[in-house]
Order: sequence, then C-alpha cells, then structure tokens
Amino acid sequence: MRMVRHQGRFTPFQAGLIALVVIVIFTYLGFSKDIPFTRPFEVSALFTNAPPIQQGMAVRIAGVDVGKVSKVEAVDGDSPAVKVTMKLEDKALPLHEDARLKARPRIFFEGNLFIDINPGSPGSPEVKDGHVYAPSQTSAPVQLDQVLGILTSNTRDDLRKLFVGYGAAINGKPLPGEDADQDPSTQGQTAAESLNDSLQYSAEALRGGAIVNDATLGEEAHDLSKLISGQQKVNAALSTHEEQLKDLITNFNVTMRALAEENANLSETIHLLPQVLEAANPALDNLNAAFPPLRAWALEMVPGVKETPATIAAGLPWLRQARPLLSQAELGGLVQQLKPAVADFAEFTDGQVQLLPQLDLFNRCQLGVVLPMGDEVVQDGNLTTGLPNYQEFWQTMVGLAGESQNFDGNGSYVRFQAGGGGYTAQTPPVGAAGPLHTALTAPPLGTRPARTAKPPYKPNVACHTQRVPDLNAAKIGAGP
Repeated sequence: MRMVRHQGRFTPFQAGLIALVVIVIFTYLGFSKDIPFTRPFEVSALFTNAPPIQQGMAVRIAGVDVGKVSKVEAVDGDSPAVKVTMKLEDKALPLHEDARLKARPRIFFEGNLFIDINPGSPGSPEVKDGHVYAPSQTSAPVQLDQVLGILTSNTRDDLRKLFVGYGAAINGKPLPGEDADQDPSTQGQTAAESLNDSLQYSAEALRGGAIVNDATLGEEAHDLSKLISGQQKVNAALSTHEEQLKDLITNFNVTMRALAEENANLSETIHLLPQVLEAANPALDNLNAAFPPLRAWALEMVPGVKETPATIAAGLPWLRQARPLLSQAELGGLVQQLKPAVADFAEFTDGQVQLLPQLDLFNRCQLGVVLPMGDEVVQDGNLTTGLPNYQEFWQTMVGLAGESQNFDGNGSYVRFQAGGGGYTAQTPPVGAAGPLHTALTAPPLGTRPARTAKPPYKPNVACHTQRVPDLNAAKIGAGP
C-alpha cells in the first residue's frame, strides 16, 4: 500500500501574515475604540467660557453614556470660546434643534467633567450629522481659576474701595441739611440706624414677600417652570444680539443718569408713593373683582373667535361681488346723483317733525269730537228724521242743489218768493247788503231749535280735550 501525505491548508508565510493582520486590527480597535469603515453620528457645540473639556470625555443623556468627545479646538479670533465635537451612538438619537448641552462636573470619585445633553422637545426639528449648536444652547460651570483670574490687583483695589465706601455710607452721620427732606424720625441717624429701625416693619414686609413668592408659583402645575423656560428663551435671544444688548445697557445708563439729575423730584415722588398706593388699593380691588366676569366673557368669546376665520372666508366671495357693485359706475355714482334728493328729503323730514304733531292733534279732534258730534241725531219733535245729523246735512245739500238749477254769469242761484201779508220780518245783516226784509201772512213762531247764546271759543285749548257738543241741548220750540 502506498501512503499519500496531505499538504497543509496554509503555508508558514500565509499563517504569519494572517496573524500580523489580526494583531494590527486588535491593536487599532484597542486604541481607537472605533470600528473601521464606519462613521458615527457627530455634532458640535460652541462653549463661550472655555471650560476644561478634553478629548475622550464622556457624553451622557439622562446619566447614560451615549458617546465621547472626539475633538476640542479653539474658535478663531480673540474669543475664549471653544468648539467641542462629539461622536454619538445610535441610542443618543434623535437630537432636536432646541437641545441643551452642559459641561457638568462628575461626582467626587469620578473627577473631571462630562457633557450632559438634553435632546430637546419632540416638536422641534431633528438635527443632521455635523450640526453645530450655538453658544446660547450651551453652558459650563465657572471654574475657580476663572474667578481668581478676574480678581486682578486693580479689581481688588476697586473692591476694597467699594467696601470702604459702603462702610462709610452705612456708618457715616449725615451732614447738616443733607437729610432735611427726610422723615423727621430718621433725621440725624446713620444709614445703619435707619436700617435697624426698619426691622420693626420687617415682619409685615416678609409676610407680604411670602405672599408674593407664593404667587410666583402660579395657579397651576408647572407655571413657574414655564416662566423660567420662557425667561431662558428670552435670555438666549438676548445673548445672540450682543451689540443690541450693549446699546440697551448704554441707553439704560443714560436714563439712570437723567434720573439722578432729577433726584429731588424723584425723592418727592417716592415720598408721595405710599399715598398713591393707598388710593390705588380700592381701584385694584375693583379691578380684581372684575376679572372673573371678564374671564367668563373671554371664555364665552372663544367659540366665536374660533369661528371668525371661517366666517371671514365665507364672506370673501360676497365682498368680491359687492366691490364692483359699490364702484363709481354702479351704486357709487347713484349715491352722487341721490345726494340732492337726500338733502331735500332731510329738509322734508325736518318739516314733518313740525307737521306730524299738528296732524296728530287734528286727527284726535276728528276722532274724539267732530265724528261723534256728526253721529248725533237731532231731536226735533215730530220733525225728527232719526238720521245722524251728518246724513241730514248732505240730504239738505242735495235739496239745495236741486233748487239751484237756475244760474247766470255769477253761477247757480236759488230764488225764494215769500207771499205778501201784514206781518213784516227782517234778517240780521247779510254781508254788505245789510238785513233782508219780507212780509208774512202769519206771525213767526220762532226758531227750531231756539237760538241760544254764542258758545265760547277757546283757541288755547286742544280740541280733543273739549267736550263733544250736545246738539239737543238747545230748547225746541218758539224762540225770541
């Protein structure tokens, strides 16, 4: 039998090369902590006060490590700001544009710092790889060397002078006449003595301060946190406009200087301020009492306000159609033509103001006096017709019209011829012709009804307030 020897799968050279590659890979992974040919998610942040951040520092979210600091570099220019680049793991994502980054000290046994990230609100857009957070979104603790670096010799001298001046202001006696405009109880006292006297009011003041502090907590949960969050946004916006903020401080300094020049008037104003506050308390109480109804009214207005956009949207088509109708070629020109008529109508309306009251009085007179009088039946014995007297009047007019069929150039006329007799009679004067005379065959019996005295005429008394005339009040039978 022939024995065949199998050759090995790798030669010694190949085995050595493979071992060398494996050693290089493990060495790289051990020092770099990165997987080759992969690029982790990176973000950068600008810190203005140059905290002692070093490469390799931990990056945490809610206390959990999510990455490390990969690079720390100074920002160009004289600014002490630094740009910190961080490599983050997938569990750190997503990050939002309103995220906050803080360089915070570790606990005592850990030492050094770490980057604490608040990922931001879900409603804010997510950032992409390579995003840079502005200085307004970063913060770092103040280091002791920074504090000591500020306290230079000149600063220490100024601080010492400040304390000396403050002590003199507290313990120094006022000069003659310097406190003449102050309250008599404080005249001649040092500032420290006046402060000690004010302690007797401290209980009430602290009680009022406690009420104010309690009010700052708000009426609902998270009111104070929302206030602080809003203040933070305001401060962040101010920090992004440094030049405008400098101008604001400069203008504020000018304003304070102007107030200092008016210190006498300002002192008098402060002296009168307690009286103003006492007078304002009732007004503020009334205003506070008006808030609940105002709040209820505002709540009732909310549905209407919500419907306002839909109402406006529904009214826009009508407005587009009404605009041409109101143009000068349509109703606008018609209004110009109607202006004279409107002026005449206004004058006519003014005249109606005087006419209508008189017309009302006339109508009342007709309804209350004239028409009831026309409905009366004149009682005349066996000659009574039983008809209302207005009907008798028109029947008489018909009879006269029949009698006056004769006419000449002067119009229709009626001629009566009385028979002759031994009894003469005459009428009262008839116009310019004077009395009329006739001869009767029998003596006259009088008038039916008998003639009475002339009724009184009252022009100053409204007609509708007078009595209805009694047509049967006159005597029936022979008269004088």
